[in-house]
Amino acid sequence: MQLNSNSIKKIIFLVPPKVQLLDLTGPIHVFYEAIEYNAPFELHYTSIYQDKSIITSCAGLQFANLIPYDEIELSSSDYIFVPGINFELLSDIDFLSDCAPFFKWLREQYSKNVQICSICTGTFLLAQAGVLKGKNCTTHWNRMEYFSKRFPNIELSRNKLFVVDENVYSSAGVTAGIDMALHIIELELGVKYAIDVAKKMVIYFRRGEEDSQISAYLNYRNHMDNRVHETQNYIMNNLEYSSPNIDVADSVNMSVRNLTRLFKKTTGITLGSYRENLRIERASQLLAEKNTLETVTKACGLKSIHHLRTLIKKHKGKLPSEF
Repeated sequence: MQLNSNSIKKIIFLVPPKVQLLDLTGPIHVFYEAIEYNAPFELHYTSIYQDKSIITSCAGLQFANLIPYDEIELSSSDYIFVPGINFELLSDIDFLSDCAPFFKWLREQYSKNVQICSICTGTFLLAQAGVLKGKNCTTHWNRMEYFSKRFPNIELSRNKLFVVDENVYSSAGVTAGIDMALHIIELELGVKYAIDVAKKMVIYFRRGEEDSQISAYLNYRNHMDNRVHETQNYIMNNLEYSSPNIDVADSVNMSVRNLTRLFKKTTGITLGSYRENLRIERASQLLAEKNTLETVTKACGLKSIHHLRTLIKKHKGKLPSEF
């Protein structure tokens, strides 16, 4: 899903009382950096109440003059982020009663197909609002047993950093909210945008929706060697060409021998294996978008359609026609 450059998307960050700061500020910074790269997003900060009351975070930081949630008009292209809150609030009957108008509004946004994203115990608020009925979700590992007891009819994934089920996103909390936000950047703007934002934040990889699944484009980048980063960028930007290692080495002013040694030492993977992983990732994306086998083969710099089939079968365990 590529973003229309003429379309401004609203990213709404709900600020509930006793909010967990990193749940809130981590994803905010991801979108802030994307805007610095001219991404067409607007950030808005709203109160869970229908006024501009001062709200205190779990760390004692106060927020004031927030926009009441019901003053913003949203469409299906916009996002609402609901961060985690102090756990004791989740059993506060008065707090939940006060949130009833917000829960009604949230259900209305859900029915309009607005993208709704929870972080950590924010999943409890989505469940309380009724937007998780029939959905799969996740939450912080330390709160899963309580969640299952409180909402036994909601499917809970216990081994994922974040879960996407139609227009509902949920993450495991804390830094997983950053992973989910980077995933959204990748969906909206493409892999290169996600890489640039991650690098700007000194996060050289983005963990995937499955905790054991990492985007090949962002994997093997958790290091500080600029020459290797430049090498990885060169390979990524030239996948359609059968660039020999000497061309890759020339791009960073190194000999092939020194680069291959440095690359393997720094990333734990060879140049050839890294390039193959990227080609499989790109091929999978292009196949999922219903491109022809000829187009995919050419775009990935592969020798033939047979070569494409062989690699897809080897890495994905299925044939191109099954995408």
